Amino acid sequence: MTVIRKKTKRHLMIFSGRAHPELADAVAGELGIHVVPTQAYEFANGEIYVRYEESVRGCDAYVIQSHTVPINEWIMEQLIMVDALKRASAKRITVVLPFYGYARQDKKHRGREPISARLMADLFRTAGADRLIVVDLHTAQIQGFFDGPVDHLMALPLLADHVRARYGDRDLAVVSPDAGRIKVAEQWSARLGGAPLAFVHKTRDITRPNEVVANRVVGDVEGRVCILVDDMIDTAGTITKATDAILAQGAAQVVVAATHAILSGPAVDRLRASAATEVIVTDTLPIPPDKRFEKLTVLPIAPLISRAIMEVFADGSVTSLFDGRA
Repeated sequence: MTVIRKKTKRHLMIFSGRAHPELADAVAGELGIHVVPTQAYEFANGEIYVRYEESVRGCDAYVIQSHTVPINEWIMEQLIMVDALKRASAKRITVVLPFYGYARQDKKHRGREPISARLMADLFRTAGADRLIVVDLHTAQIQGFFDGPVDHLMALPLLADHVRARYGDRDLAVVSPDAGRIKVAEQWSARLGGAPLAFVHKTRDITRPNEVVANRVVGDVEGRVCILVDDMIDTAGTITKATDAILAQGAAQVVVAATHAILSGPAVDRLRASAATEVIVTDTLPIPPDKRFEKLTVLPIAPLISRAIMEVFADGSVTSLFDGRA
């Protein structure tokens, strides 16, 4: 005899950083388990310490952290969590990124700029991540930055089903806030029964982030309920200016739908004062009570993430969750 054979059972464990523990608890609840108890704190100089209070040896670990403010602190915490799992002999480590930090820095616009989205992928790989699960990346090409499997989840079915249930009896149009997201708008159109497409032609000064000029709307929006779709709302400058441009072209209403509610700086005041009928987002990022307002609708993303985790754990198909489009 030259080998000892032992049939072992795989076991799934959910780990949460401190950025958005409510989401991790909701994901774990959908799976019928609890988040692994974790000790985490800062030393006097700001260094982060993490230790798990249960054995993680041989487990399939899913580390959930939303990169919200203060974004650099939470990214560092997640990297340390991954390193701790690797050194504690977790069998497979999957990093779950409901919101992927630095995703907008996915290319060089000018010389001497970083490609920070690639750096993020390299950091997680070096820390010990075997796989990423992400939700609505700013651009799909970021999947290629990580040297390993990446499961790209889409909130589109969740958002579109809400829109169809509330506005499906009206004449709709799907509007992209810029020409670069037409492909996503086409998927929305298919989901909404072939609603016509339009996009907002805008200009942006690359030296001044979060500032755009919405020039005109290309497409027929007159008399229609326009669904203005985007991946994120940061300061809400793009969305509110696009809303004004669409209404100026004769649209009946504008409904904003976006996955990630970053809501920085003046975003809440801008959206509250905007002419949009409803602003629909998911809870990939925490939205505290002071950033909620009457026409904001927040849809839960935990059911989607939990289904994807189960497919990965069971060696199933994440693509099947999106009709073969993921």
